[in-house]
Amino acid sequence: MSSRFQATRRNTLLALALAVAGMGAAQAEQRIIRIVVPYGTGAVQDTIARAIGDELGQALNASVVVENRAGAGGTVGTAQVARAKPDGNTLVLAAASHHIAGHLYKNLSYDPYKDFSGVAYIGNTGYIILASAALNAKTTAEFIQAVKAKPGGYDYASAGNGSASHLGMASFLTAAGVQMQHIPMKSTGDAVTELLAGRVQAVTAATIGVTAYRNDPRVTFLAYTGKNRSRFAPDLPTVAESGLPGYAFDSWLGLLAPAGIAAADREQINAAVNKVLADPKVQARLASLGVEAEARSAAQFQDLLKADWEAAGKVVAASGARVE
Repeated sequence: MSSRFQATRRNTLLALALAVAGMGAAQAEQRIIRIVVPYGTGAVQDTIARAIGDELGQALNASVVVENRAGAGGTVGTAQVARAKPDGNTLVLAAASHHIAGHLYKNLSYDPYKDFSGVAYIGNTGYIILASAALNAKTTAEFIQAVKAKPGGYDYASAGNGSASHLGMASFLTAAGVQMQHIPMKSTGDAVTELLAGRVQAVTAATIGVTAYRNDPRVTFLAYTGKNRSRFAPDLPTVAESGLPGYAFDSWLGLLAPAGIAAADREQINAAVNKVLADPKVQARLASLGVEAEARSAAQFQDLLKADWEAAGKVVAASGARVE
């Protein structure tokens, strides 16, 4: 074997080795973005995070990992993100309950408004007020009349003290000027089960969680809590249309980063999420979850967060709920 051949072979092998090493380094250096879901597997935020995760990773040329960090009404996982480095690689998929917690819990280790920055709005989801068919109330007005006739004599169930289903119903009752006893359960599913069994007379639940019961003879769908009618139940009137003008209770969904994230990082993720939301396949996935997807700028999302923070304080105060 000639020395020239040996040298060429060595150079070729060296080039291949360097190429393989370069590929390995590139793979090792691929950006990893963690989306923390502060609730367990199967929760609304968890399902939404997984519905957009793959496409978001492709848009950002990164690996997107969804991590469930449940506990204390979503505050455990959220606290971890508040303490994370604001480099755009750790986000939390939050909803309106994010701000509710700030007014509900007495000693949070973070400030839900000041310690986070709105990165990308994903969409909106509303709630439906259901009544037991045993009340014979076909409309919101008839339901209010029935409850007024028996002050404090009827019960409503929720997913727990301070949950969206609790505060949604509490704010509705306050607006209607009537009283019911609150029965906190461990989940919305448990609350709906109580209603179906006839042990409580009303429930407020996220649209996607109860649409399967639309034709169930044991319950009556009274009204939708959003500002406008839901595209998923267009024939159902809003609470405002049903005699309580001005009433609205719904939930935004979006990605938040620790405060201090660089503007460039924030805009990059925002643009990627908006690109994902334009994908018909993603839109269909979110629609199946009861989410009305919408692209917004990071600045628009931050404005929404400011208004929601203030509104959440009023809702919690009106409900009288408090968690030590």
